[in-house]
This record gives sequence, C-alpha cells and structure tokens, in this order.
Amino acid sequence: MSQSDLPLVLTRAEGRAVTERWLAESRVARDGVRLALPPSRAGLGAGDVIDLGAAGLYRIDRAETWGARLVEAVRVEPEVYVPSDAAEERAVPRAFVPPVPVFPVFLDLPLLTGAEDPLAPHLAVAAVPWPGSVGVWESEIDAGYRLNRLIAAPATLGVTETPLARVRPGVWDRGPALRVRLVRGALASADPVQVLAGANAMAIGDGSSDLWEVFQFAEAVPVAAGVWDLSVRLRGQAGTDGVMPEVWPAGATVVLLDRAVPQIAVAAANRGLARHYRIGAAARGVDDPATVLRVEAFAGIGLRPYAPAHLRHERVGGEDRFRWIRRTRVDGDSWAGEEVPLGEAAEAYRVRVIASGQIRREATVGTPEWAYPAAARAADGIAGAWRVEVAQVSDRFGPGPFRGIDLDD
Repeated sequence: MSQSDLPLVLTRAEGRAVTERWLAESRVARDGVRLALPPSRAGLGAGDVIDLGAAGLYRIDRAETWGARLVEAVRVEPEVYVPSDAAEERAVPRAFVPPVPVFPVFLDLPLLTGAEDPLAPHLAVAAVPWPGSVGVWESEIDAGYRLNRLIAAPATLGVTETPLARVRPGVWDRGPALRVRLVRGALASADPVQVLAGANAMAIGDGSSDLWEVFQFAEAVPVAAGVWDLSVRLRGQAGTDGVMPEVWPAGATVVLLDRAVPQIAVAAANRGLARHYRIGAAARGVDDPATVLRVEAFAGIGLRPYAPAHLRHERVGGEDRFRWIRRTRVDGDSWAGEEVPLGEAAEAYRVRVIASGQIRREATVGTPEWAYPAAARAADGIAGAWRVEVAQVSDRFGPGPFRGIDLDD
C-alpha cells in the first residue's frame, strides 16, 4: 500500500490527475530488477533511467558500490506522467445565509380536519432570508434540549392593518375587506365551494398560543407588495366563535393554515406544563446564538368543546326555563345522522347565573335544558339585569366557551 500525506490546495480535476498518476505509477513499479553494472557505467545512480530494450525502461531507486556497482530499479512508463484530459468542473458558489433569528408563532388550535393530534399545537415560522430548514428543540429546562421536529418551509403569516369586528359566525361576512401585510408568501382567491370544503383557512389572534379565531376567505386581492385585502369571509370556524372578541384590532397576527404550519409533538403527560423551546436554523444547531427561546404551556384546544348554540329562554309560571342545542368538535359535518356525535365521554353542561358581575348560582346538568325556579331566583337575590351562561363540559378539558343570554326583571 502506498500512502502520502501533505497539505495541498487543488481543484477537483487536479486532484483526480494526481491520484490517477500515483495509481498508475504504483502499478507499473511492481516490476523491478537488480543489476550489477560494469565500471564503464559507474556514473549511473539513483534517479537515472536505463533502457533494457524489450523489458522497458527502469528507474534506479538504489545504488551500492561494493566492488561492482549494484543497482535496484523499478519499471517506469513515460505515459504515466502525461496529464489526462479531465475537464474541470464548474464551481457554483452557494449564497451566504446570515444567521438571523426566525420568528416563531405557536397556535393551540381546535381540530380542523379531525386528523390532527388534539393535544399538539401548530407552529408557524417565518424568516427573511429563510435558513433552509428550521429545527425545534424542547426541554424541561433551558438545557439538555432534544430535537422535536424539523420545519422545511416558511409559513405565510403577517399582521392586520385594519380592524376586524365581530359578526355572526357561520354565514358569509360581506363587510369591509380585512387588510393584511405578510412577512412573506402570497394568498389566492378560492371558489366558495372550495372554501366550504376547507380552503383558505386562516387564524387571527393576539400572538398568544391559545387565543385564536379561525376564519376563511373567498377573495384575496393584492393592493401592494405583500399587502392583501381579504373579503367574503366565514367567521368563527371550528368552534372559535366562542372566543371571538368584539373586535380584532389592527396589528393582530394572522397565519395561513396550510402544510407549512405543522404540529409539534407534545406528550399527554406534558399537557399544561411549561416547557422550553428553542427554534432556529437546523444546520447551525440548538446552541447557535440566533436561536429563539420560547417558554410555552399548551392546554390542548383540540379537546375543547364548542359553545352551545341557540340558547333560548322562556318563563312559565314564574319558572325560568333555558334550552340550547349541543354542538360537537368531532365528525360534525355530516348530514346523514339525526344528531351530531357527542364527542365527549358523557354529555354534561355547566350553567351559571351572573348578576352584578358575580356568579350567584352554578349547576351541572346532563341534558341541554335547565329550569330556574322563582324560589331559587329569589334566594339568589336576582333582581334587575342578570345573565345566564352555558358551556359544554369535557371530562378531559373541562368547560368550553360559555354562551350567554341577558335578561332583565
């Protein structure tokens, strides 16, 4: 075996030529001779080449003078030292990507398709320039991180430039366009049928992980670079009508809910527990100073029941009676059944009576109705304006958003 070790700076073609010469030279040098030269040839020494006729050319590598001149030579071929016709490959330099921090947004969302993990939050990441692949590392403390997942594509996210007022959910909102400015990416209009099938879903929130409304839009009109007007919307989708505020102000965060916003892994035992997350360029590792630290705890909004619908009140003989319609977070889109699936281990509702900003009575019932006798109302000191709120209760999540009705005696 022949081995050489020396520092060299070569192109790929030059390095290949040197390697090929070494290999060819080693193959030819396997033929060797040992000769005794006459005194007339005493001037030959190491490095000289002698011609042995049909046997070929031999290079003297060792010479000794001991009476006669003894030499050892190996066969050589001049063609070995002729450079090959290797073409030099063109070097294409890669653009330098500076180690800039990424912008991560956690979204603890309800089930959108039903195929998601109800405990796991989604994660949207944007960066300019995009580092190629973003790593998400997690740990119980700010040390000993483990890789949770890799995110390959940037999310389409931005902020609103106009307010978005509360409207009736589940029907087409044809009010003023919502103007959004995106960090990067583009939006597109969709046919209303496509929207009803789930297209163009977007989350709007205050940036915290658990307060998001999901809405959809049919029309997206570009008005400037990175600025879009969104109109013909469906509000409060996936049960988020229960957390819809009176108005989302300008500056609210918006995230397009597509494949670039995946879920991260969260074990059931870690639900509700604060954990440390570092997010940054995967190629630079978790220790890179440009990684972003977030400490987050997730409630598992995918388990949250929807707020009841159509809360109604009537007074019969001094007794207040309340009825409502149950909704479901699981398989509720089919019209084949007579009733939507329960989606919880048992049917239960939390009812509370509020007056003067205080909860005067709270009850749990197993059917979508509740009676409030006049004697109980008097015992609770209810007079003037008061309010009744109802929420469905999950054995895993607790009460979902409350639906309320205002009354005045």
